[in-house]
Amino acid sequence: MPHTSALLVIDMQNTLVAIAHRATETVTVIAGLRERAKAAGVPIVTIQHRGDGLEAGTEGWRIAPALAPADDETVIHKTTVDGFLDTNLDKTLKTLGVTEVVVTGFATEMCVDTTARQALSHRYDLVLVADGHTTSVRPDTGELASPERSIAHHNELFRHIGYPGRSIRVLPASEVDFAAGRSA
Repeated sequence: MPHTSALLVIDMQNTLVAIAHRATETVTVIAGLRERAKAAGVPIVTIQHRGDGLEAGTEGWRIAPALAPADDETVIHKTTVDGFLDTNLDKTLKTLGVTEVVVTGFATEMCVDTTARQALSHRYDLVLVADGHTTSVRPDTGELASPERSIAHHNELFRHIGYPGRSIRVLPASEVDFAAGRSA
């Protein structure tokens, strides 16, 4: 069944990109997806966190330059890890006729995971871009999984999550096809 997709770019702000694992690679992947989505007429929705030191107007709050939204693109401001909670994300997606979200961004185990799961609960099909999300740099010791393990873990979890009536796919960016408003 055809999907009407939207590309979600979550929290790719200067301060967060500065502490991101594989920052350059992830920004490059998302920038390529943005170009392909634009070319296919697929809406791009940038989700931008406010608070926790990321205040409007500060340099750290701004979206990374390579991913900066165009004037005609939608920007959703959030204050929690959930891009849907107390925002107009659901209303925006419904107004655009979106049935599937293609999820990218920062941080894998927090904002990306929560927003992706909430998208499913809001009845959207989901594509998690396997190489299009990242987390913070941290040592491979202590209580938290290493960045590589966290990303791999979440990709694998989403390959096995089941939501009745929902399509869930984990794809590398190279396999996301925005042609005719439909993801591969």
